[in-house]
Amino acid sequence: MQCELDNATIHYEQHGEGRPIIFLHGWTMDHRLEVADYEPIFASQPGWRRLYPDLPGMGRSVAKAGIRTQDDVLAALLAFVDRVIPEERFVLAGTSLGGYLARAVAVRRRPRVAGLLLRVPCVVAEDAKRTRPDFHPLVRDEALLASLDQTERAALGEVLVQAPEYIQALGQKVHSLIEPAVEIAAPLADEIRSDPGRYGFSFDLAEEEKSFTEPALIIAGRQDTVVGYRDALAILESYPHATFAILDRADHSWPVESPNLLAPLVKDWLARIAFAERRA
Repeated sequence: MQCELDNATIHYEQHGEGRPIIFLHGWTMDHRLEVADYEPIFASQPGWRRLYPDLPGMGRSVAKAGIRTQDDVLAALLAFVDRVIPEERFVLAGTSLGGYLARAVAVRRRPRVAGLLLRVPCVVAEDAKRTRPDFHPLVRDEALLASLDQTERAALGEVLVQAPEYIQALGQKVHSLIEPAVEIAAPLADEIRSDPGRYGFSFDLAEEEKSFTEPALIIAGRQDTVVGYRDALAILESYPHATFAILDRADHSWPVESPNLLAPLVKDWLARIAFAERRA
C-alpha cells in the first residue's frame, strides 16, 4: 500500500483489523524485519490492525526533496499517522532508531497514543555520546568462525554466540532481510546517518517525553554494542508504567539469540494496554 505525502511516498504493509499498532524499523532497514518478528505473535492476538511502514528513503518508501534531517523524517511519519489513522487512538512499537522515532511520535501525538514498545532502542542519536559495553562473545568457538568463508564472516560481524544454530539463524536474518534492506536504502539515509546534526532531533526528546503514563515495554540487550542498555535506563522514569527488560545473551540483533522471549513480553504489554483502555 502507498500513502502519498508532501515530502515522501510511504509504502506500508497492513495486517488484521482493530486498534492500530504501528511498527517502525531501524535505520536503513525496512518493514520486513518487523513483520518477521511480530506477525507470528499476532496470529494469536486478534483485534489489532498492524501497520508496517518503510521509513522515507528506505525499503519501498521514497524520500522527496524535503527530507534532509531526522526532524523531516518525523514530520513525514506524523503526516502518515494523521492520514492513515486520523483521530484514532493507536499504539507504537519501534526497533533501534525506530524506537527513537516512536518516542517522538508519542510526544507529538500523546493524547492519541495508547502504548509504546521500544526494542533495543536508540536513545542517544550521536554515536560518540552513547554508553555501550565492549564486545565479549558469550560462547567462543574460534574454529567454527574460521570455518566460515571470508564473505560470510564479514557479513555476520561480531558474533555473540559462536554456536552453529545461532550462526545459522543470524546468517538467515542477515542475508534474507538485513542485506536486501541496506542495498536498496537511498543514499540520503547514509548522508543523514553520517551527520550527527541531521541524525538527531533538533529538540530535547528526553525532556519532552517525560511522564508518558500509558503502558510501555522497553527491551534492551545486555551485550548490545550498537546502542547499549544504560542510555535506556536513563529514560525509564519518564515511563512510570513501563516494563523494563535488560536481557542477557542479547545484542542488537535480538531476538535472534532468544526468540521465545519476545512473544510473552509483547503479549503482557498488549494485555496491559487492553486493561488500561477498559478503565479509561
